[in-house]
Amino acid sequence: MSEATDWNDEQSIEFVSLIAGGQGFCIEITEIREIRRWSPVTPLPFSESAVLGVMNLRGAVIPILDLAAKLGLGAIDPTSRHVIIVVALRDRTVGLLVDAVSEILTIQGENIRKAPSTGQSDDTRSIRGLVAVEDQMSRIIDLNVLFPDMEDMVA
Repeated sequence: MSEATDWNDEQSIEFVSLIAGGQGFCIEITEIREIRRWSPVTPLPFSESAVLGVMNLRGAVIPILDLAAKLGLGAIDPTSRHVIIVVALRDRTVGLLVDAVSEILTIQGENIRKAPSTGQSDDTRSIRGLVAVEDQMSRIIDLNVLFPDMEDMVA
């Protein structure tokens, strides 16, 4: 996590809260293109373990990644109850398999807390901040840090 968050105290930011690997996370709503129900994908040989395969999305072939597996929370065994969040990741469109999407949250910048420093790996720096959702803390994911080598994952 960087020293400062990307939001100022007066700013109001919208997030989509989700569950991946049984844990609560948020993604900034501006990064999300659509939310779809799970449908089977075409596996890709020799791809990273978090890559489930590819799917055809209105004529475009996009990779589908298991977010829980990428976060080290164990792989999801997809069922019809799971959801794919289609996100813009740099210049690519990518689908993220998650357990569920919960709600849209509007959070004031002053209510976003820094994530505690636990190390310097990309996986820990991928948490941009923390927000309180009911009585739980939800982690804000920085997708560009979590997936720095997108091209290598689905080569």
